[in-house]
Amino acid sequence: MTTQTPSVDKVPVIALVGRPNVGKSTLFNRLVGERKAIVHDTPGVTRDRHYAMTDRFERELILIDTGGLEPERNTDLFRSMREQALAAIEEADVIIFVVDVRAGVTPMDSEVARLLRTTNTPVLLACNKVEGFEQENGALDFYSLGLPELFALSSEHGNGVGELMDRVIELVPMAPDKPVDDLEQTDELRIAVVGRPNIGKSTLVNRMIGKDRHIVADQPGTTMDSIDSVWSDGEKTWRFVDTAGIRRKSKISRDFEGFAVSQAIRSVERCHITLLMIDGEEGITEQDARLARVVIDRGRCLVILVNKWDKVREDPDRNVKVVEDEFDRLMPHTKWAPVLYISALTGKGCHRILENVERIYEQFNKRLSTSECNRFLELAVTNHSVPQRYNRPVRLNYMTQVRVRPPTFVIFSNTPDGVEENYKRYLQNRLREQYGFEGTPLRLQIKRKRRPGEEHEEV
Repeated sequence: MTTQTPSVDKVPVIALVGRPNVGKSTLFNRLVGERKAIVHDTPGVTRDRHYAMTDRFERELILIDTGGLEPERNTDLFRSMREQALAAIEEADVIIFVVDVRAGVTPMDSEVARLLRTTNTPVLLACNKVEGFEQENGALDFYSLGLPELFALSSEHGNGVGELMDRVIELVPMAPDKPVDDLEQTDELRIAVVGRPNIGKSTLVNRMIGKDRHIVADQPGTTMDSIDSVWSDGEKTWRFVDTAGIRRKSKISRDFEGFAVSQAIRSVERCHITLLMIDGEEGITEQDARLARVVIDRGRCLVILVNKWDKVREDPDRNVKVVEDEFDRLMPHTKWAPVLYISALTGKGCHRILENVERIYEQFNKRLSTSECNRFLELAVTNHSVPQRYNRPVRLNYMTQVRVRPPTFVIFSNTPDGVEENYKRYLQNRLREQYGFEGTPLRLQIKRKRRPGEEHEEV
């Protein structure tokens, strides 16, 4: 049985709306912290929705800059801009209605306000271009629009923006608690499929679920949002998340594609396993290495799929040894991840994917007892002691596993900052040699040894 639903992103969406040339893009750039939207005095410069993610205001937010919302205009351009703005309103958790205090209350402002009063979404009225006492008094006139929450600000200079965003944070849904070891206790196993555009992600998902549920085309960028497909054999359930192709940042020229990238990264966070697809014909790129780092940093399991292997076998200059050398050179941080050589188009090697996913999921949930941890630590230190720090010995006193998903260990030491990254890698490698942990990242934290009478540290 298969069903398909759009992906759900828990990051709140904040939409900036208003008629053209009131300073929406300037405010958007101010909130994002960099110049992302085009700013110009000509009305209608922003025609489409511009998306950006920011974490500058206590939690992550998705900001949408829209074209001018002018209900009375009948040209095709302004109709399109109005449609884009209305779509943003539908998406939003909070709407910021931007007006120009210097222009005063216009009939268009009144019409937009009338439209916004019909929505159940919170609306904050941002009176922009307030840069003096006269403009502050003029801002009071906008209470006539019938919107109770008014903020006087200057997008260009930043005055009053902080107060506006404080209120936004109060209105948005609370940030979800996401402990590292709690990926929503569920019977289904969630698998994200990521990679550069035109790599065969949708083709692979179609093959895994047994039906052509996704659009497959040779043109890069067909999948612009993350799509969930659920498949069950009656005993187990797998959820495959087909994500948009992720390009290098300098190649992301369209704003909606930039938003698709953020959606893909969020999809990795809500899945247990990530299948990173690599083009076997083209070889490993720096972008592939960066994507692997994204998965590792977010503590998710990793399986690497070298796709299009049916075509590679026709090339005498490319073989498994050549690809392995590329991995050693460009992706040494993924040595613990299994690599499968497949063809999503013909199905070659695809039968091994779920076998590896199931095995790695067990490693993702593996927990060692405290006694096992301390036996391991004693032997590891005996074989290779910790280098001295400031001519003083660094002692590792105690080790325990505090979480799974991914396996996370805490070691207590008399000098935590004396344990360098090289030694942490040594311990991680020894853990893998002794206990497996194939396909899953490991987290290793070094904390100060507790003194007698101290409470246990929260970890």
